[in-house]
Amino acid sequence: MSAYFVVVVIVGLIAALVATRVSAVKVFAGALGVLYFAGFISTEQVLDKATNIGVVTLLALLLVSLGLEKLNVLTSLSNRLLHSNLSLSIMRLGAVTALSSAFLNNTAVVATLAGGVQRNKVHRPSKLLIVLSYSAIMGGTMTLIGTSTNLIVNSFLLDSGVPGFDLFDFFPIGAIATLAGLLTLAIFARTLPDHTVGDKAITDYLLEAEVIEGSSLIGKSVADNGLRDLNGLFLVEIVRDGQLITPVTPRQVLQASDKLIFSGDVTRLHVLDEFDGLRSFAMEEGLLRSNLTEVIVLPGATVEGRTIKASGFRSLFDAAVVGVSRGGLPLSGKLGDIVLRAGDSLILAVGPDFRRRNNLRRNFVIVDSKIDSGRVSSTQSSGMLLGLGLVVTGAALGYFELVSGLALLLTFMLAIGSVSVRELRRRFPFELWLIITSALCVSQALADTGLIGQMLAGAEGTLGTVNPMYALVAVYLFTLLMTELMTNTAAAALMFPLAASFAAALQVDLLPFAAAVAFGASASFLTPFGYTTNLMVQNMGGYRLGDYLRIGAPVSVVYTAVALTLIPLVFPF
Repeated sequence: MSAYFVVVVIVGLIAALVATRVSAVKVFAGALGVLYFAGFISTEQVLDKATNIGVVTLLALLLVSLGLEKLNVLTSLSNRLLHSNLSLSIMRLGAVTALSSAFLNNTAVVATLAGGVQRNKVHRPSKLLIVLSYSAIMGGTMTLIGTSTNLIVNSFLLDSGVPGFDLFDFFPIGAIATLAGLLTLAIFARTLPDHTVGDKAITDYLLEAEVIEGSSLIGKSVADNGLRDLNGLFLVEIVRDGQLITPVTPRQVLQASDKLIFSGDVTRLHVLDEFDGLRSFAMEEGLLRSNLTEVIVLPGATVEGRTIKASGFRSLFDAAVVGVSRGGLPLSGKLGDIVLRAGDSLILAVGPDFRRRNNLRRNFVIVDSKIDSGRVSSTQSSGMLLGLGLVVTGAALGYFELVSGLALLLTFMLAIGSVSVRELRRRFPFELWLIITSALCVSQALADTGLIGQMLAGAEGTLGTVNPMYALVAVYLFTLLMTELMTNTAAAALMFPLAASFAAALQVDLLPFAAAVAFGASASFLTPFGYTTNLMVQNMGGYRLGDYLRIGAPVSVVYTAVALTLIPLVFPF
């Protein structure tokens, strides 16, 4: 019965990740809590998993990346990569992005290069932004430190008593898969939408204005007030006493304190100034509708999962939200009550202190090119690049462990002021740490029940006759499916135990199956939801789900074909 209890917990965990919007950290932590208090996991095991050398290496890398994301190198390159030929631009942009992502945090790489892509005058940004994301994903697979997915898989390997991957073990597969993927992008990128994102009139934002006491609009219908169609702004809802009125008919009579919800072109916001007694959300926060700045909410931002009003947005950033857009998805209700998600695009009315806030790049991709908060000096940048080069070289040659080199580099960054203790404390990746620790514990609980051993013993005769390549393909494809349904980290954490079970049943080396999980979990090309960078560029490029499917499908097929061909050659059974 104990084995079935653990299985029920794991099934519930998978169902919650796939079918609900509950965050992965809550789901994994909940599963760990149930198993811990039910006696299936001991305190000693939890502490052992939390200090797994692979987990500690991942945490050290993420902390080091806080300083590396401030490097000036990519900023200076971002304006020089594009060529009049679209295919050549894709190859140049993709190559630099991929190589950078092999050693730097891919979220930071995309955030840095996206500004140059947005501002370029050669090609529509919508032709390049999705290329930027896919290149970062593929480039991250080339080294052990290129993506958290590889390090998570490595953590499971080390926890199972198998020597982990070396720094460049993934490189032959990742490099060839990346090159093939870039060529595919160069061929199919012309099918992407031709949005005018760069200097466009920003559209499809949700805006809010309040009818204040004494307004001449009160007591008159929408039609009589001339609010029906404002040439780019459309009155879609009215919020009155907590109730939503939608659709808004021309005969609807306005009352004091009505919240008028408009949808459309945010650059037409000034039209509302012509109406007596209308006050925008930004004006309510004490800011005028001037100096409008566009930002995109990053995963893990302070405001993610909170309403605009409850997050204390004004005090955090000296800015007020004028409009919100969510990748073409419908939004509804009062602006202040909208729960922000990663990937949301915001139009901000900013105060005088906005540009000096040191938390901007932690929370947003800033589309406004004039804002460059958090950059380091050329001397600091050179020192960090040299330090990173020494760490990579020393770890690759076996002079010291990777975690030791990363710890030394982090100390050096603190010494030269590239990062601060306060910054490290504020941005410590606690949630990812909890996810990996929980996943390791859940896997251990399943192993301790002996259920896997019993199932393998019963199926040994059948599996013993199966070609290991078939099992490898199944593991890879199932992992790929899972990463499109949830996140890459969750997919890797859930699929590794299954991969290990296949390897044990077939009595073959575990490394090819672990590599299949690593590459499969990173192959998120079909939706914007499975990978952070896909979500980041969704609003910036004005992409719909169909855009990801149209160009992501051929990239996924080519990437998969290369990965499955090379994995058994680089990591023989």
